[in-house]
Amino acid sequence: MTVPNPFDLQPKDSEGLVFREPWEAQAFALAVSLHQSGLFAWDEWAAALAEEIKSAQQAGDPDLGNTYYTHWLRALEKMVARKAAVKGECIAERAEEWRDAYLQTPHGEAVELVRK
Repeated sequence: MTVPNPFDLQPKDSEGLVFREPWEAQAFALAVSLHQSGLFAWDEWAAALAEEIKSAQQAGDPDLGNTYYTHWLRALEKMVARKAAVKGECIAERAEEWRDAYLQTPHGEAVELVRK
């Protein structure tokens, strides 16, 4: 089976790739960067993402497209932990830091994560 180039799968307009939210673009770029650095093969990534989507659908996700990057991010977190690139508890701590920063940021302003 031939694995498609990840950039061929994304919605595009005349200026390039289109994402609903900035974090989606960041998650996409992070997966591509980790693949290009050799952490995982793209077919391995595609299988992990497919498994995450399948699991979400079995849990009741209606698969309307609006949760795609949530699955992308969860698959990426699992892949990074499985490859021992970072410890799972570090991912959880960082996610909590982002959550706290998000909740403390006024609506409409950029979320900034400051290391303590």
